[in-house]
Amino acid sequence: MKQRVFLAEDLSRMRGLLVDLFSSTGEFQVVGTACTEDEAERWLAEHGDAWDVAVIDLVLDEGSGTHVIRSARRRNYGGVIAVLSSCVTENLREHCYQLGADNVFDEAETGRFLLWLGKVGAPQAASMQPLRTPLSAGAGRAA
Repeated sequence: MKQRVFLAEDLSRMRGLLVDLFSSTGEFQVVGTACTEDEAERWLAEHGDAWDVAVIDLVLDEGSGTHVIRSARRRNYGGVIAVLSSCVTENLREHCYQLGADNVFDEAETGRFLLWLGKVGAPQAASMQPLRTPLSAGAGRAA
């Protein structure tokens, strides 16, 4: 069964690349996208827990991805939330975890994101529970 993905990303080129990436694996199906906080909040309100994985950018056209993290976690406690953004600092990474993110990736950490994605999409990753693992500069979470 494919993992259902909700994607909150404001840049159309990046959103397109991520949709293509998810589709190419055969393990994921993008079920919703948003480019503003309001669009993301509305999609989450209308679809509740109809997603397994949410990938959220912190900088959206209007609003903030941090609010989307909190809303996504509140609506789907069992879903996996990953932040993929170009502005991740260690303090912001920890704040995202406190809001409910399971994993936080800077866009420069493409390799780590792809490894994580492979684990989440693997059939044996049914529970998709995050584990705390060391990073090159501090601690973070990985599936």
